[in-house]
Amino acid sequence: MINYKVLSKYVKNIKFNIPNPKIFYSLSENISNYKINIDIKSNQFKEKLVEIETSLRLKTSKEAQEKIDAEIVYSSIVELNGDMSNKKELEEIILIKVPNEVYPEIRKTFIFLFEQSGFKDIKIDENVDFKKLYKEKIN
Repeated sequence: MINYKVLSKYVKNIKFNIPNPKIFYSLSENISNYKINIDIKSNQFKEKLVEIETSLRLKTSKEAQEKIDAEIVYSSIVELNGDMSNKKELEEIILIKVPNEVYPEIRKTFIFLFEQSGFKDIKIDENVDFKKLYKEKIN
């Protein structure tokens, strides 16, 4: 069995670009063309320590020359202990458990950015089923 402990969490990178007033005003009309994309990456940087990056990005479903470019990358430093030979258990920690734990903070920060930019009605799911996303990825 693998035990894990989140040692620290921080915003690693934020990108928030509204190129011009036209794009700012068109977002409310074209919000249905945007969706939230979630990505998770990890890398081991010391023995028993892994960095897990959970990213939220606003993506448009249509190709547009000018669009709002918004992304947050949230880094979690995680200590792992136990039998590391169980790859499935390790994947579940990295792709389900830790993102599930930090998602509320990422969401809160992302919404804050939009609210401070004048978008009061931005809707981002309160909960994400990381287990479902994991199962879709492996199938």
